[in-house]
Amino acid sequence: MENTMYQVSTLQALILGYSRTVINVDELIQHGDTGLGTFEDVNGEMIVMDGHCYRSDQFGNVTEVDPSTGIPFAAVARLYGNQQFQLNDMPNFASIQTELTRKIEEVFGLNSMHIVRIDGEFGKIDARSEGPYRSHHIRLKEILLHTQQSFLFENIRGSLVGVYFPDYMDGINMPGWHLHFLSEDRTKGGHVFDASIIKGAARVDKITSIHINLPKEASFDTYSLKEDLESEIKSVE
Repeated sequence: MENTMYQVSTLQALILGYSRTVINVDELIQHGDTGLGTFEDVNGEMIVMDGHCYRSDQFGNVTEVDPSTGIPFAAVARLYGNQQFQLNDMPNFASIQTELTRKIEEVFGLNSMHIVRIDGEFGKIDARSEGPYRSHHIRLKEILLHTQQSFLFENIRGSLVGVYFPDYMDGINMPGWHLHFLSEDRTKGGHVFDASIIKGAARVDKITSIHINLPKEASFDTYSLKEDLESEIKSVE
């Protein structure tokens, strides 16, 4: 079954400070039921799950957003769960990433994109989010210095939702696994720095095509997207 990753803008553009609306939430969820991103002016972390779009504010509190809310960057796809497996006793984020990578390597998927969801019980979720910061050409790392807050959830049920992009797509999105968390009761979440899984069930889909919706504003062409941003991307992730 053909499955397309639908992406709004590029990670490079967001890193360099392009945080204006490209499309709204209503349009985004027509193209995918699972994924992540952020909102206009980098106003919180986005979690798309079951066709609903949620925002984690700078304190880790989650609400479902209005369909008219603007989006500068996101990546979504359809989750079918063609590959399913258990993830139990995962002590940290590195172990989760390693096992996910091993599983997609088994199906010859390292050079393809993937969408993932892991439902279960988590020992800890070390996460962050941020409040809005209206800017133009101010880099994301500078914005996060002003607005980012970190928080820790312990012994909590919920879901990790995310995407995998291969190394050669660096700049379009973050290479490797990028995961956001949403609690089972849909009240807590954020961008995940570290996590431990007590017991989890993973669903993964391999994706071999991508549609990128680039900003239409003339100001988009004032950003130097050829700049090497590898270290900067790692610093904000």
